[in-house]
Amino acid sequence: MKTIMTAAQTRDADRHTIEYGHITSLDLMEKTSLAFATTFIQLYPDKNTSILVCCGTGNNGGDGLAVARILQAQGYDGITVWIARFSMQESENFTSNLSRLRGTPVPIAELLPAAKLPPIQQDVIVDALLGSGLNKPLGGDWLNLAQHINQAHRNTVAVDIPTGLRADGLMPDSDYAVYAGDVISFHRPKLSFFFPESARAMERFQVVDIGLDDDFIESLPGNYLLVEATDAQHFYKRRKPFSHKGTYGHALVIAGSEPTMGAAILACGASVYAGAGLTSACIPEAGLTALNACYPEVMYWPRHDTPTTGLEKTDAVAIGPGLGQTDIDLHRILTGLTKPPVIDADALTFLSQHPRLLQKLPKLSILTPHMKEFDRLFGTHSNWWDRLQTAKEKAVAFGIIIILKNRYTFIVLPDGNVAINPTGNPAMASGGMGDVLTGVLVSLLAQGYAPREAAILGCYLHGLAGDRLHAGGLDVVPATQVIAEIPRAIASLHD
Repeated sequence: MKTIMTAAQTRDADRHTIEYGHITSLDLMEKTSLAFATTFIQLYPDKNTSILVCCGTGNNGGDGLAVARILQAQGYDGITVWIARFSMQESENFTSNLSRLRGTPVPIAELLPAAKLPPIQQDVIVDALLGSGLNKPLGGDWLNLAQHINQAHRNTVAVDIPTGLRADGLMPDSDYAVYAGDVISFHRPKLSFFFPESARAMERFQVVDIGLDDDFIESLPGNYLLVEATDAQHFYKRRKPFSHKGTYGHALVIAGSEPTMGAAILACGASVYAGAGLTSACIPEAGLTALNACYPEVMYWPRHDTPTTGLEKTDAVAIGPGLGQTDIDLHRILTGLTKPPVIDADALTFLSQHPRLLQKLPKLSILTPHMKEFDRLFGTHSNWWDRLQTAKEKAVAFGIIIILKNRYTFIVLPDGNVAINPTGNPAMASGGMGDVLTGVLVSLLAQGYAPREAAILGCYLHGLAGDRLHAGGLDVVPATQVIAEIPRAIASLHD
């Protein structure tokens, strides 16, 4: 997993690379700008595209000046540069790149404080105004310029980070930002990209390698880690010759009520398709026909046998999908478990009503709340930064794993580290996805994966299955299709 740096650590990595990498800061900026321009050309290959490059007078603006020069040299003749002279200061690299740009035909206009802003007529805007050093809301001339850019309704590409979006930490809803359809970020994504509040400033991001020292970056203190495909490949255990269904464990799913039997069936199906040797469904008898019709591989576990009896014969237990207001003795089950369960949906609601039970859960239990379930458990939060800090605190305090579900799921571990899962897409925003994830997780636990591995691998595979379907042309990905795609997602780890 890759360490996600803070803005301050990114500057440290720049300085380290310059000091020990035998490269000047100006040459590193040139390398950075070339990486940006290369990706920009892939986004906008038509060299007749007119481009407005908006630059501040710091290093982000220096990047923008270099990008304008590089694009002009590549045949983009319709480039105009605006320089926001809202400060008396300018960085040395900005000054050097401005001198270089003046030797080209690219027209340069300087925007002065309180001056009327010219109309924007270009097809594409490059935002190179402030970069990742911002730690306060935009105001004054900067705010006016950001609003002017957004009101032009042009395709905008941000250099490293949209102006006005903080790289890390709390992101107040009141902050205004330039809205970028695309962000080309340098070497590592910014932590803020993974929070829902970033949606007001950006739609997509790509990361380009600029040659920073990865060993130095990984030595930096920090507990935000980005899950990669290589991590999933490392965790995954290939099936061995002469193995049998007993080799891959017995998963029990305690779920479902008459009105919400589908949740239980989805979780059970995901357990089967994710590879559990045996899957049993503890559901109301009324759901047995539907279960047999959908997944005849799943065994029936009579509901009256639920309280602790026989649970020791299973390898992993999931509790909660579609359970509703059940007559099951959840208190007795949760306090009687000896192995880490997966706790979801209505079982999370039960925990929120009986918070002392959190102290009695087996260590490394996996809780899978969405935002509302999390706030019911641990108190209302007004933003995702505070929500994640609470998740870290509670995971450490109770020795549990909290999977805080969202577009980018936060897997909060008992050591305080947060693994950020990058797979998944908006096409998966439909009912039943959480039930499928629960089934994948309990399946992996049953197969003998350690809870930490199961949490990270399960989230990755769940999102990967959805990504594969979306890449295949589906703009809406139903939960049932994700289940069917899971074996192919697993097989792709072998590639």
